[in-house]
Formats: sequence, structure tokens, C-alpha cells
Amino acid sequence: MFEFIRTHQRLVMIFLMLLIVPSFVLVGVSSYQGGGDADNSVANVGGQKITQQQWEEAQRQQMERYRQMLGAQFDQKMFETAEVKQGILENLVAERALSTEVARNHMTVGDAALRDTIAGIEAFKKPDGGFDLDQYKAWVASQGLTPEAFDARMRRDLALQQLNGAVQGSAFAPRAVAKRLSDINDEEREVQEMLFPAANFVSQVKVTDAMLKAYYDKNAALFKIPEQVKVEYVVFDPKVVEDQVSVTEAEVAAYYAANQKRFATEEQRTASHILITARKDATAAEKAAAKAKAEAILAELRKAPGEFAKIAKAQSQDPGSAEVGGDLGPVEKGAFVKPVEETIYKLKQGEISGVVESEFGYHIITVTSIKPATVKPLAEVTGEITADLKKQKMAKKYSELAEVFTNTVYEQSDSLKPVADKLKLKIETVNNLSRTPSPAAGEAPYNSPKFLKAIFSDDALKNKRNTEAVEVAPSTLIAGRVVEYKPAATRPFAEVEAVIRQRVTEEEAAKLARQAGEAKLAAFKASGDATGFGEVKVISRTKQPTINQSAALAVLKADVSKLPAYVGVDLPGQGYGIYRIGKVAQSAQPDVARRKSEEEQIAGALGQQEMYAYIEALKHKAKAKITKPAVAATEGAAK
Repeated sequence: MFEFIRTHQRLVMIFLMLLIVPSFVLVGVSSYQGGGDADNSVANVGGQKITQQQWEEAQRQQMERYRQMLGAQFDQKMFETAEVKQGILENLVAERALSTEVARNHMTVGDAALRDTIAGIEAFKKPDGGFDLDQYKAWVASQGLTPEAFDARMRRDLALQQLNGAVQGSAFAPRAVAKRLSDINDEEREVQEMLFPAANFVSQVKVTDAMLKAYYDKNAALFKIPEQVKVEYVVFDPKVVEDQVSVTEAEVAAYYAANQKRFATEEQRTASHILITARKDATAAEKAAAKAKAEAILAELRKAPGEFAKIAKAQSQDPGSAEVGGDLGPVEKGAFVKPVEETIYKLKQGEISGVVESEFGYHIITVTSIKPATVKPLAEVTGEITADLKKQKMAKKYSELAEVFTNTVYEQSDSLKPVADKLKLKIETVNNLSRTPSPAAGEAPYNSPKFLKAIFSDDALKNKRNTEAVEVAPSTLIAGRVVEYKPAATRPFAEVEAVIRQRVTEEEAAKLARQAGEAKLAAFKASGDATGFGEVKVISRTKQPTINQSAALAVLKADVSKLPAYVGVDLPGQGYGIYRIGKVAQSAQPDVARRKSEEEQIAGALGQQEMYAYIEALKHKAKAKITKPAVAATEGAAK
């Protein structure tokens, strides 16, 4: 099982991404049925084509998801490899095969489950936790979808998730396997340590000139100085533009007048209701009985309107609101069926409606609060408007000046002075740049791999021309020119002799420590003696080791079929250690919660294996075939 997961890790992750990613960002082939043509297909599943455009759109969406998750750490190059592109294509093929199976078996999701899922999406929630209908509509529109199309996609995605849950849920972890793995983790080994520090052998080391020269010749790469350049550069970013943009009071007032809705808060209502249910297919007699019951409740309310919540809790048949006295919370337009919504907006605060019929039955409605519509005064939003207008102006001005920057460094490529004078930029200088970024320089613009590639191009090095304008961060451009070039060189022996002497001495001392330790180890194995060892320490796989990490790994891997057992370990930078294992036992206080978690992890791994096998069977059933694999295309291009 574990070998399968190890060798198929990439495929397992593909399917996990497909089925665990929240449904509202799932990349679905069915969402793009209209794109492409048969001649542009990259895969075929059950006679349906996956086009090049669909594949590229899936790649774009995946990049955007990871861009949002990783922020500044996002690296687009991660997604430009043939392997990643191939994984996304396999994802699409797997999803199409699953979707085909869902459709074939008429799997679907009910209205209530769909409504609850959409309402639970964080992107559609207000700060107070309520459903933001406007945000929902805006997001759906931004995806080029209608609410109906979005609902259909959601139903499909939820059905896929239910199918996945059913398949993975069929797997279980054999108790014997889980217990064995947990027992290994809970195993404790009592160990004693004897160290042979390399420092104790330094005085015995005799370093000759020949040894130093041999080390220098063998490790010449360690003493290489890479080619370096001294560079002049200029940076163009939004700070350059900011001082050149201003917003007048008249512009603020004009914007405020033209965008009143932005600063307005619509009337807000809260309401409660009592529902007596009646099915759509109910008989006339059943509907009449339900209506009569509602009218009787209404008569009771007319006598005691202040008891609305109490009566609702006792008599309403709406399970979602009865427990809270019929409270429907803040009213959102479009959230209720039309007869109910229209009634809510006709009532005055505290007024009780008559019996209102809807597709769910018969309602009695009251409006519990009304907060009138308001518009924020200009003085309150002046700062916000000013910032928005300045941002808009800066964006436009930035585009104009960025073009000037780009053209000037290219057209007047023998100097940075023209662009510096034109845009009032400061020419900076940096020494000792190499082809690879320096950790010490951090996120400095000149430390960007893109800029370093440009500055070390033939045109910049040999012809001393300006580099092109290079975007090293969002809205940040840099251009530079080489002032001085130093070719790669090797530091002379005399300059590094002291460093080499220290390294050779350390290596020879470590060898002597190992020789002494190995001799002692052989004697201990023969005698079983414990003389000279330190105090007993307990080592396990679940606790931070109290000895060297490398030594702890060796101790836990050692054969303990015969005790005492001895292990010799090289300790890099320290010397050599011998470890005597005197006892092996199970932990007296096993971690029950961890054992349960390990069992669940094994079941999860088995479930992933089951899902992989199931999808492979579906792909075979649908005669799925990738006609243009990314890896093959890349290899072909390379040839």
C-alpha cells in the first residue's frame, strides 16, 4: 500500500486537488463546453473532446488559485513545466470521466443542500455572517456565468464530491497493520553514549605542504570567484508617479454626485414568520386544512400580537426558524419566494400580515424592525473618494510614464542619464553582482533573477548597452548598464592557505577520532561491556531526541535482536560516537489520540488508492485517451 502511494504520489495529489478543492473554484471541463474545435483537441473521454483552450484555461485558473494562496512566494515557473501541465491535463481527463459517470447514474444534489453549500461559501458572506446576495451575483457575473449556470456547476461539483466520499469511505485500515505501525512509533530504546570528539585528536595531526596543495587542487571549485560586474541602474515604480498626481475638491464632489449608490445603504428589514406547510402536490382538501389552521393561528395572533415569537415556536412548521420564534433575520432581496418577499416589503414595523400562500404552504408574516435607507455625507467619504481617484489617476499616469521609461532606455541605450533626467530618477550603483541572486541582497531590485539575466546578456556585457526595462515586481521596472566587468577567477593558494590548513586539520582529526572509535566499538561488541558510557537516555520516534539527530536515526534503525547492541556513528563537525542499546520496550503511556490519527491516516491512504483505481476504471470504461501529452510535446520541441 505505502509503496503504491510513494510511486504514484503525483497522481494521488492530482485527484485530491480535483475532489477536495472547494467547489466554487473547481476547474471543470463542463464549464467550457463551447471552446475549441475537434482539430484542436488534446484528449478524448467517452467521445467528448477536451480542447487546447480548455486545457490552457485550467492552467490559468490553477495558477491564479496558487497565486492567491502563496502571495509573494508564488513562482509562476512552477507551473510552466511539462510535468505540471501534464498533471492538469490528467486532472481534466479524470474529472470528465467522473462527470460522465455522475450523469450516467443520474446523481444529483437537492435544492436544500445546494442552497446551504452556497450560503456557506466564505466569499459570499457579510462580516456579520449573513449571506451577501450582491457579492454572490457579482462573483457569478465575473465568471461569465448566470446564476442558473453557476447552480448547475455547483450541483455537478457536489455530486462529484459525494461520489468521491462514497468510494474513499469504502476503504478501512486493518487493525493489525495500524497497531504494528503505532507500536513501532511507540517503541523506546534505552541508549548510552560514548563520544570521541575530533578536537581531542587535533594535536596528533601532522599537516604537510603536499596535503594542503592536494586539497587545493582537488577542491578548486571551492575557491572560485564567479564573474562579477559593477552596475549602474535606475528603478521606476509607483513612488515616481505619486508626486505628479493630485485630486481637486471639484473632482471629489463630481464623483460623489455621480456615484450616490455607492455611498448609500439600502433600507434594512428583519422579519419573522409562521409557516403551515402544504406540499405542491397536496390535494385540495389538504390545502384547505392547512389554510384553515393558518387562519386560526392568525386569529390568535390578532388577539395577542405580542405573543408572535411564542406562538411561532409552538406552531410553525418551518424547522429552520420555529426554534427561534420564527425569526428570519435580515431580509435580502431575492432570498425568499416572491409572495413572501412582496409581503415583507409592504408591511410596517410591527404589523402582522394576513395568510400568505406560497409554494411551501401558508405564511403569517411580521416585520420586526426597519432601518431606513441612508446616504453617507460627502464630508464622511471625501478621504475615500480622494484615495480612489488618485489611485485611478496614478494607474493611468504610471502606464504613460512606464512606456516613456521603456522606450527611453531602449532608444538611448548608451547611457541611463537621459531616462533619469526625463523622469527625475536617481542613478544608483552596485558592485560585485554575479549571475545568481545574493541572499544578503534580499529583494533588492538589482537582485532579481530576471534583471541579472539581462545584465549578463551579451549585449549588456560586450556592447555596454542598457538592458531592457525589466519588471522585477508588480509595477516595478529596472534598467541597468555594466560599468565594469571582472571575469571568473580562482583565488590564489597563498590567499586561502590558512583556510585549507584548518579544513585539512579538521578532516584528519575526524579520521583519527573514527579510527579510535571503531577500534573501541569492535572491543565492545566482543565483550558487551558498558564501561565508560554515559547515563542512560530513552530514544523514540515520537519525541525530540536527546542525542545527535544522526545518531538517534542510527540507534532507531539498529538491529536489536540481540542485546546489548552497539552502533558507531560519524557525527559531522563533532567526531565519532558509539551508542550502546541496552533495552527495548513499548511506551508505558501510549498516545491514544495519535494512534487513532495514524489509523485514520492509513485509512485515508487506502481511500486514495481506492479512488485512483476507481478513476482508472472509469477512464478505461470511457476509452479516455490523451492525444497531445505535454511531456511528449516538450521532448519533441527539444529534439
